[in-house]
Amino acid sequence: MGELTFTPLKDELEDLVSFFIENTWEFHSDPHPSKYKVIQSFHNGWYQDGRETFWIIRDGKKIGLIIIDDINDTIPLFDVRLATEWRGQGYGTQAVNWIKNYIFNLPDKKIRIEAYTRHDNIPMRKALTKCGFVKEGYLRNAWENDDGTIMDTLIYAITRSDWENGIITPIKLNEEPY
Repeated sequence: MGELTFTPLKDELEDLVSFFIENTWEFHSDPHPSKYKVIQSFHNGWYQDGRETFWIIRDGKKIGLIIIDDINDTIPLFDVRLATEWRGQGYGTQAVNWIKNYIFNLPDKKIRIEAYTRHDNIPMRKALTKCGFVKEGYLRNAWENDDGTIMDTLIYAITRSDWENGIITPIKLNEEPY
């Protein structure tokens, strides 16, 4: 597995369009975004307004994208997308570890980082677990897809204190019977 680097998205609209339309995003609400939708989102500030977006680069090639949402909040969340040919090789885990360290090293001391994923996105669930995120909730019928289907969602999170201390604090989900 090669070493990854991460660089902020600039005005690389052509690269962004190619990245989105040349891959399938089966675990996202729109698995086949159109060129028009990607361009419109870019020009409407989707990748910048309240967000930070980074390319995932391996050996000079853009293999993925990270979007950190709510970056100005104390509890940001994120999306990781890897190009089809780079999935299943551990790059998602490397990206999540980078995100965790990047966010918790920001000067404004984030409290925790959250990640939401569809219940059937087993690769992401595995990556989050490997990176010290705790499965904190199961949300029924909480993921709306563009085709009208609705799926269950899981929420994972890591707290600053767990990250700082290198521990995983168990949640108290079933401490009370209700």
